[in-house]
Amino acid sequence: MAKFVVAGKANCPYYAKAEHLADCLQATLPNFRVHKITQHPDKWEQWLHDVCETNGWEHRQSPIIWRELLDRGGKGQLLGGLNDFLEYAQQYYGITSMMLSKEMLDIAEENLQAHLEIVKEDEKIKSLIKPMQIWITSASTPICYQLIPLLANGEVFGMTTEISIHLLDTGQFKEVLCSIVMEAEDMAFPLLRSILEHTEIDEAFIEADVIIVLDDVLLNLEVQSLENYIREVSEICQVYAPLIEKNAKSEVRVISSGKTFANLKATLIMTYGPSIKPENIIAVATSWESAAKATLARKLNVSTAGVKDVIVWGNITGSNYIDLLHAKLYGYDGAIWGPANFQRPLLNMIYDREWIHSEFLSAQGSLRSRVGRCTGMLPAHAVATALQYWYHGSPPGEIVSVGVLSEGQFCVPEGIIFSMPVSFQNGSWEVIKELEIDGTTQEVLGRLAHELIQEKLVALKEIKEIHPYGEG
Repeated sequence: MAKFVVAGKANCPYYAKAEHLADCLQATLPNFRVHKITQHPDKWEQWLHDVCETNGWEHRQSPIIWRELLDRGGKGQLLGGLNDFLEYAQQYYGITSMMLSKEMLDIAEENLQAHLEIVKEDEKIKSLIKPMQIWITSASTPICYQLIPLLANGEVFGMTTEISIHLLDTGQFKEVLCSIVMEAEDMAFPLLRSILEHTEIDEAFIEADVIIVLDDVLLNLEVQSLENYIREVSEICQVYAPLIEKNAKSEVRVISSGKTFANLKATLIMTYGPSIKPENIIAVATSWESAAKATLARKLNVSTAGVKDVIVWGNITGSNYIDLLHAKLYGYDGAIWGPANFQRPLLNMIYDREWIHSEFLSAQGSLRSRVGRCTGMLPAHAVATALQYWYHGSPPGEIVSVGVLSEGQFCVPEGIIFSMPVSFQNGSWEVIKELEIDGTTQEVLGRLAHELIQEKLVALKEIKEIHPYGEG
């Protein structure tokens, strides 16, 4: 058995001719085998140098051809370049190549394109093997503790996608982070390649695919003013945004969550990190959406899964508006029955309209109280659900509420993160612009937008006062 290796630059016409001759020999001779290697022109010289150094050969051009001594072991026997191969084939087998120069050039171009396609496919396969890098800030919080199993069980990113989780917090929480890491490792999730703790801010967000921002401030307006809390949030985002630009991947997705200033954090990261794609920054409203559906389901004595298309407008962790105008009800035990997809307008099923305003939507109502008391499980589920929709699509035909950058939809001013109805498909979100809203809702949206604009103005004003000349 004779096995030859033919290697060369992918765009080399002489390699093309040597390859053609080797193919002819393999097709003609039953005991002749050839292995072909192409290298990108930019990498050829280094590759050739390494091969020759390993084998003790002297060769400087493309192609290089050698015979592997399968029956003897040891290193191969250098044959040489194209002319050496042509002479060898003619002398031993009486076969040569009559390929013309134009044909050599054409095949060389085809070889280069084929090589580039192979490299691209290899990179895609490697990206599937390389785990997705997930960074979580303020990782000592209960939300993070509840979130880790949801991310690691495969339902969010897919059952074939491995992940590495990075927990970021200040040094005072190092022991807490180490405990979380140890517990997560002990759970032995098949898709969790690694979980690491970080307390040095300079190493934050390296190679990040997804960043989940959980930083919160403990609001107590009797202790200090709202402006001071906004300043705290602004300072955090001023640190994070440049690091995201510097260390994270260009297509990084940023999710803002937590119990305070979710919209503002997303807006400021976008403001202080202008190279981060705006469509890749969202604020999570799913906690309010889920809690609203559960409250309505209890009122109507139906399954929570039967309540659809409840919309959360505005400032997710501030003044928001729960819109039931488009909400639908499935599986209601009433006089009229239908198939599983039979739905009714939810507002038509609530006869106690006073309950909606006095209990459900009021500032002191049951919904706001329930969301306010949630410490970990509900917001963690909200983040996981938003990520799952982002990567795999939201249920067809259903409305999802997410804080996204306003571009003037529904007459909301541009430049703020505003919760509005969207759908997820093919790895991106799209605002459902065709929804009709009444005059009352439009008026409410105006008030909500004003609050978010004021928060943003206060944050930017504080920064200007600290850096009046725009220094970093």
